[in-house]
Amino acid sequence: MPVLTRLVPSPVFVEIRPGALDALGGILADQRLSASGRIAVAISDGSGAVLRKRLEPALPGADWYEVTDGSIDSAVRLADQMRAGHYDAMVGLGGGKIIDVAKYAAARVGLPLVAVATNLAHDGLCSPVSTLDNDAGRGSYGVPSPIGIIVDLDVIREAPRRFVAAGIGDVISNISACADWELSHAVTGEPIDGLAIAMARSAGENVLRHPGTLDEPGLLTTLAEALVLSGIAMSIAGSTRPSSGACHEICHALDVLYPKRSAQHGEQCGLGAAFASHLRGERELTGLIVERLTHHGLPVTAAQIGFTEAEFTKAVHYAPNTRPGRFTILEHLDLSPSDIRDAYADYVQAVNS
Repeated sequence: MPVLTRLVPSPVFVEIRPGALDALGGILADQRLSASGRIAVAISDGSGAVLRKRLEPALPGADWYEVTDGSIDSAVRLADQMRAGHYDAMVGLGGGKIIDVAKYAAARVGLPLVAVATNLAHDGLCSPVSTLDNDAGRGSYGVPSPIGIIVDLDVIREAPRRFVAAGIGDVISNISACADWELSHAVTGEPIDGLAIAMARSAGENVLRHPGTLDEPGLLTTLAEALVLSGIAMSIAGSTRPSSGACHEICHALDVLYPKRSAQHGEQCGLGAAFASHLRGERELTGLIVERLTHHGLPVTAAQIGFTEAEFTKAVHYAPNTRPGRFTILEHLDLSPSDIRDAYADYVQAVNS
């Protein structure tokens, strides 16, 4: 008998609206996650600590755990601290690092996780992956996706503008990542998932072609929805493939080679997507990506995030080592350092023309 349908892994609920944070207790009860209020809440010492004062009266049964960094050690420590708590659910309240730590810790102790974002810096909000610092630098760990997503647009408007803008670069890079996946399918025969590609690419296109600014609720809503769709696309694919191609390889190479100087993840991915599109000869798309990134104050050249042409060339040449076995435009062209330097010079000339 033919398979007529398939189950799509996705959050049970998604709340994206102004004031959603104030309804957190009611949402948890309504979704039958925790009528008793016995929840563990992981927070940062920054935005999370500020919001704790606001939320504590509405969550009298909660225990609060402060997370100091985004490391695997912090995630394991958090899981160990929670084991004796007999909680119904866990809430990760903060930016990407806190949510990644919370996803890993919740998986380790078998609790459903509700991700509550205080910024929109990257697509880890809803993904089945925790990116955590470790002794080797940084690693990606498979985890269950959050059971619920809450984005309070009032809170997002108070976040540092750079952290929100970075999410635009990360989502737009989906377009380049999907092109790389399709290239791999054509050249190597790697299987692709059309539904995952459709969701990831649509998320990227929705943000790329949105005329608004970060001061407008419409763009913030579109960005939050796009980040959720990106996470679901990765869950469908069973990997980061629909959202991670040459764009992310370049980003990870900058992180590895220059760990104390790397910029925001989404800033580097946006630049990587623009350059990868240039390498694929997609001049119109490259121009549109560059225009939108510039519109939102995001970098479009290496110099704008503090790297020289030689340093960026070195990173692009090293980039395939960050994802062994992944085939993108970088692996396809297999450019020498001098070829990369020439291609980047052409790219910069096109950007400045």
